[in-house]
Amino acid sequence: MSQTSSTRIAFIGGGNMASAIIGGLIARGLPAAQITVVEPFEAARTALKAKFGIDALPAASDALAGVDLVVWAVKPQTFKDAAAPVAAYTANALHLSVAAGITTDSIALWLGTGRIVRAMPNTPALVGKGMTGLFARAEVNAEGKALIERVIGTTGQFVWVDAEDKLDAVTALSGSGPAYVFLFLEAMTQAGVDMGLSAEQAYQLAVATFQGASELAARSEEPASVLRERVTSKGGTTYAALTHMQANQVPEHFIAAMRKAETRAKELAAEFGK
Repeated sequence: MSQTSSTRIAFIGGGNMASAIIGGLIARGLPAAQITVVEPFEAARTALKAKFGIDALPAASDALAGVDLVVWAVKPQTFKDAAAPVAAYTANALHLSVAAGITTDSIALWLGTGRIVRAMPNTPALVGKGMTGLFARAEVNAEGKALIERVIGTTGQFVWVDAEDKLDAVTALSGSGPAYVFLFLEAMTQAGVDMGLSAEQAYQLAVATFQGASELAARSEEPASVLRERVTSKGGTTYAALTHMQANQVPEHFIAAMRKAETRAKELAAEFGK
């Protein structure tokens, strides 16, 4: 964060996602003294003090005046009520929302500014392996986007989308995606136990397989279909498993499930943005 050495950042909400970003910023050299957190729950304030040495505020105050960036890490249903007291001090700030489902039109209305970037992160951000989708309104300039990239980059990778509604697809794919992986891990572990392995052995094998296959895909210039075909000999063990999945339309059901997540993301945006 050398390029943001004088940057002042405020976090509205001090939960897990905020802590992940704060930890990344401090690890990259941003002094904790340049970070302000507003967190209404005492237990969370205590945790922030213990972990980062930050004295979080129970409510918005003039301590927010002059901050360069406000990171909104609040629950969607509390965003609107939290916005008014913060807006009074942050008229000139850039705003980054990691609140699921809240559109930038709603945020702009509540905050009185269009300098807003909306993010859709995922939980691997907690271990620096996150994948975040980003959308910037037209009012955000290149300098603002660069600041957002440095902040979000502390939690993993990111991609920019050129239309806000594409964040619903990001939500369905990577935002909710870790849960899909965990479901597969559960199923693979159970299958391993059913075949005589211990639960610990089966889980270790399953997790390492996902890690290794993902790394292989990330490093390869070839598509997943080619990588799959390479380990699928006709008449072999992998072929037996995959043909069973395909016969039962597992890929089609998986795609349909993700479309359900996309639809729900749109519904939540309509619900929380009122």
